[in-house]
Amino acid sequence: MLAITVVILAVLFTAADRVAVHYADKEAARLAEQKYGYGNSTDSSVDVSIKGFPFLTQAFARDFDDVALTAENFTLSTTSNAQGGYLNVERLRLDLHGVTVTSPATRSAEANLVTGTLTLSYDQLSGVLTRLAGTGGPVKVSQAPGSSGQAARVRISGTVAGRPADGTGTLLAQGNEISLDMPGSERAAATWRVELPENVGFSAAHATPDGVRIDMIGHLVNLGSSRFSR
Repeated sequence: MLAITVVILAVLFTAADRVAVHYADKEAARLAEQKYGYGNSTDSSVDVSIKGFPFLTQAFARDFDDVALTAENFTLSTTSNAQGGYLNVERLRLDLHGVTVTSPATRSAEANLVTGTLTLSYDQLSGVLTRLAGTGGPVKVSQAPGSSGQAARVRISGTVAGRPADGTGTLLAQGNEISLDMPGSERAAATWRVELPENVGFSAAHATPDGVRIDMIGHLVNLGSSRFSR
């Protein structure tokens, strides 16, 4: 009888724990959408997953080992609000390690380490350059060799204002801004700013066969309003 009681209590605790973490995940995703604008398009989605079991023990201690945030298909505007300059982000992933709720009253939290990636497809990059080019045919962006540090090299081909624009361009990721240079141009065709948690910034950019992958890192990241407390 005692064994049966223990099993029943364990099942009830597990069920309660999973209900609590599901609610916390949903609330965290909602707050992330509000704070960072990751849910700003009809196709966008934001998901937060608080790792580890039991969740309730972590919640009572106000310490969470690992939290993952994934946002997909949200839109960035250029820093100059250029017409047609919107850029769709295929995927953003943030992994937060060692999250501590520092002030329950103000729902403030801090993460010891944040790592992540942001992915831009060549189709979306091609589309925004075509729109910004105005007259002329479509502009195509594809992989090029030579990515180094925070600069990803991309192949750009097409017509801008009736003139060929063929060559290698650079997608530069610094701080929380992404800029894209056209071949032969001394200035960036456009610059986009990504809303990121405080102290998180871009660390590297890579041109892959499918798109540009931008790595991110941050230490002692102030999350402001805690998105991980109950």
